[in-house]
Amino acid sequence: MMGVSYRQAKRLWKSYGKHGVKGLVHGNAGRRSHRAKPASLRRRALALVKSKYGGGVGERFGPTLAAEHLQSEDRIVVDAETLRRWMLAAGLWSRERKRKAYRKRRERKAHFGELVQLDGSFEDWLEERGPRACLMNLVDDATSTTLCRLEEQETIWAAVHVLREWIEKYGIPQALYTDWKNVYVRPPTEKEAAEGKAPVTQFGRMCAKLGIEIIAASSPQAKGRVERNHGTHQDRLIKKLRRKQIDTREAANRYLSEEYLPEHNRRYARAAASSEDMHVKAWRKQQLEEIFCLQEDRVLSQDWVVSYRGQLLQVERQSRRGARPGSRITVWEWEDGRLQLRYQGKTIHWQRISSLPVRVKAELPPSLPRPKVQPPSSHPWQRSYKGMVTPRYGISW
Repeated sequence: MMGVSYRQAKRLWKSYGKHGVKGLVHGNAGRRSHRAKPASLRRRALALVKSKYGGGVGERFGPTLAAEHLQSEDRIVVDAETLRRWMLAAGLWSRERKRKAYRKRRERKAHFGELVQLDGSFEDWLEERGPRACLMNLVDDATSTTLCRLEEQETIWAAVHVLREWIEKYGIPQALYTDWKNVYVRPPTEKEAAEGKAPVTQFGRMCAKLGIEIIAASSPQAKGRVERNHGTHQDRLIKKLRRKQIDTREAANRYLSEEYLPEHNRRYARAAASSEDMHVKAWRKQQLEEIFCLQEDRVLSQDWVVSYRGQLLQVERQSRRGARPGSRITVWEWEDGRLQLRYQGKTIHWQRISSLPVRVKAELPPSLPRPKVQPPSSHPWQRSYKGMVTPRYGISW
């Protein structure tokens, strides 16, 4: 039990019987070590630390850094741990550590659909059987109800897929809690900052039309509900996919919707504090199709051509009240590549062209050579100022 040998235990017992408790203390305890640094070296090192490497809590050097500078600048070789003990004894260092910011656990929302947390988790979900994927995860804050999909990357369309599936199943939530990825929110440009405009991403514009507020979390701990949910999926989902021998994202998404998510929500979801559902009734499919698309403005050129992502779109001639060269045309693009041009909400007919028409300059007839005329000696250009008379003032040169 003491962790010593039998002979050492007999020696300790004999010393205890002779000297009592003092006999159990090592004889060298409290004595100066034979390898201790000289007292003069200690005083000199501490004086240098105080004068050159001291200061406030955020300015002073730590023992390790101070030992390095003492060796490189002052030619004093002392171990960092030895210098730490000296500095602690002299009051030049403290064991104070930077404390993490205090974070209080946020209470759950009271209503289902009041706040839904959205995040993507990159993991080897299919292991070596298939490609790496990103699990787009939606978790309701009030009930922990989960809906997720495997996507290739955390892109706008990946977020649209999982949000649209949530809307079609439960309705339109009041708010989304996301991180600061450019898919959801972005910093303002210089022009937007100067004009005081709020920056909006494509996904943010879609959510605004649906009446969904996007709230960006200031830290991963703030959206801890979905982060902890990732951990559960990383433990359970990977193993279940392995047992099913699923090797594609399409098959995995079918398994998620048909088997995994119903069981997961049955096991982990809980009742909300309030029975009222804050989801708004889902819009019709055609209305959702109009919302979930990319929209970008382009200027109609003088050739009635719109340039969009390397494509040239030739616009047909418009009516008198239609678009004109210089007008701003909105390009609508859906995930399947379909394009639509609109001006002031009205659809414009167009066709794709491979290149701009080549402008041919009109050839002018060759000009006849001008005969070279030599002015006579009496011409004013050949005369000097002498002899000239200014009629108005009668001055003669």
